[in-house]
Amino acid sequence: MHETRLTKPLFQAGAVALALGITTLVLLATGASPFAAYRSILSGAFGGWGVASDVVVAWVPLLLVTSGVLVTFTVGLWNIGIEGQVTLGAIFATWALRSFQGSALDPGLVIAIAFVAGMAGGAVWAMLVGALKTFGGVNEIFGGLGLNYVATALNIWLIFGPWKRPGVASMSGTVPFDKSLWLPTINEQSRLAPAAVGIAIAGIAIVFVLVQGTYFGLKLKAVGKNPKAAYLLGIPTWQYMMASFAICGVFAGLAGAVQVTAVYHRLIPSISSGYGFLGLMVGMLVNYSAALAAPVALFFAALNVGSIQLPIVHKLDSSLAGVLQGTLVLFVLLGDGLRKRLSAKGKARP
Repeated sequence: MHETRLTKPLFQAGAVALALGITTLVLLATGASPFAAYRSILSGAFGGWGVASDVVVAWVPLLLVTSGVLVTFTVGLWNIGIEGQVTLGAIFATWALRSFQGSALDPGLVIAIAFVAGMAGGAVWAMLVGALKTFGGVNEIFGGLGLNYVATALNIWLIFGPWKRPGVASMSGTVPFDKSLWLPTINEQSRLAPAAVGIAIAGIAIVFVLVQGTYFGLKLKAVGKNPKAAYLLGIPTWQYMMASFAICGVFAGLAGAVQVTAVYHRLIPSISSGYGFLGLMVGMLVNYSAALAAPVALFFAALNVGSIQLPIVHKLDSSLAGVLQGTLVLFVLLGDGLRKRLSAKGKARP
């Protein structure tokens, strides 16, 4: 097959059509109207300023997580443990807020300290995954999954143990922080914090420049393409792998800090909200391209928020959005693989 500029977009459009087709079949099998369901998702995501701002609120941590996984993807690593890194970032941020709440420090400075603590927590947890792989020979997928469970257990223990509400252990989480330690929002009714949006945009911009425009990023790509060849060329491969884990952990920790300071204003059991795994899906869908991460992450966030309407209006489970997201990633990856294979066969012909 002779590949042109339109070949890749056509395969991607076909993948989107197939994903919508599978989701439509699922809806038909349940006896629901596909068009009505899709309309409800759209209205649930963009039907008003309130829900649209909720989409942006969900987009911020998702984009931060995606920024991180793109760095580990660049070196050929699957940081499945990013869920735990988001959780540890939230835990460290909570610790900082609890430690300095009521102190003489300016609230803005305390929030900044919480963000730094969150970044440190995420980085430490990510580097544990890297250390298990580098020095213990444990595949990063298994090491990351194991540490995810440890992070979840630690989070629940803190909520029901040392940080529990006075006199009661509540699934709603720890005692909310003083409002002075909440990240400022556009108004009292919204959870949309302009500073958090700015952090997310700056984060993906940094990753784009880092990977595409620096010597460091070029070395990361070299390690990802062929670690042995990179080592022979003088690139310290394990150090770059560890650095990629640390950078990814910083972004995951930022996402956890945003969840604590801007969204929930306390530590809750499900503080990561599944953004780690969703970020991995976004990273795969954009084919590890930072330039496409922001719009695709926004699309996924809109699906998550809009799908809340499904059980309310159509008595359908909101996990339908996950079906669409999963099939979309699957078909895009299959289509890209098929395209490359056909292109290689075309080049091999005389």
